Amino acid sequence: MDMVPFAMDASELDKLEETLVSGIRDFMKTCGFTKAHLGLSGGLDSALVAYLAVQAAGPENITCINMPSRFSSQGSKDDSAELAANLGCRYEVLPIEEPYVALLSTLKGLFKDLPFDTTEENLQSRIRGILLMAFSNKFDSMLLNSGNKSEVAMGYCTLYGDTCGALGPIGDIFKTQVYALSRRTNERSLAKTGKKIIPQAIIDKPPSAELRPDQKDEDSLPPYDVLDAILDLYIHKQLPRDEIVKNGRDGALVDGIISTVQRMDFKRFQMPPVIKVSPLPLAASLLG
Repeated sequence: MDMVPFAMDASELDKLEETLVSGIRDFMKTCGFTKAHLGLSGGLDSALVAYLAVQAAGPENITCINMPSRFSSQGSKDDSAELAANLGCRYEVLPIEEPYVALLSTLKGLFKDLPFDTTEENLQSRIRGILLMAFSNKFDSMLLNSGNKSEVAMGYCTLYGDTCGALGPIGDIFKTQVYALSRRTNERSLAKTGKKIIPQAIIDKPPSAELRPDQKDEDSLPPYDVLDAILDLYIHKQLPRDEIVKNGRDGALVDGIISTVQRMDFKRFQMPPVIKVSPLPLAASLLG
């Protein structure tokens, strides 16, 4: 199957979904899990993983956990609840404000008057990782990671936070493919039931980690269509830098992306395995 980010027709997207669903189901069985869960943020990545998980294990065996912070938008909370209702799976809300305040208080003397930065952002992600792993231990449930290949490549993830999980179902597909697969999912659902399963607001909203006020992914990353095209040439096609630039890409941008991909190896070594659907997965691939 050709996994070029911008060239997947409906039948290829359906095949991709089938592969991911089978991969989740088989890995859960191999590891002895009948139940799975994930953090449902109100973003598209976790929405797609929740949908795939329900197809793999049934809604009665999937729990979606929303963990809002002071920076979470009302829209993200509402969209998460709507998606879980559409899927028919268990939905829990665990606010993280209290543990966040406790950690900030503990670190206050050490940090003194240093400004808010990625340290405070990452604390939120790590609190969520602790809660998700606690649920895993207490209820013998497999934690599914929601990171996509674009984020994995660029290290746009928090170690011991949103990198937690036993399996990364979408860790070998780019963000643009996440969009395409989500739209195809809704297209099929609309034709079958007259209703979209993934709320349109989740697809339409600008991607954001919501770890600081008004945060957007594009504050830290190039637009995903631009990023994924370069990542495809560099990772899948294995073109050298100069060839990618000759392909019409900005030289400084290509240099920055390649440098970041190379520097983020240390994160990928510590991430969960992914379901292999491309010629060259970045994270460890135990499936495919």
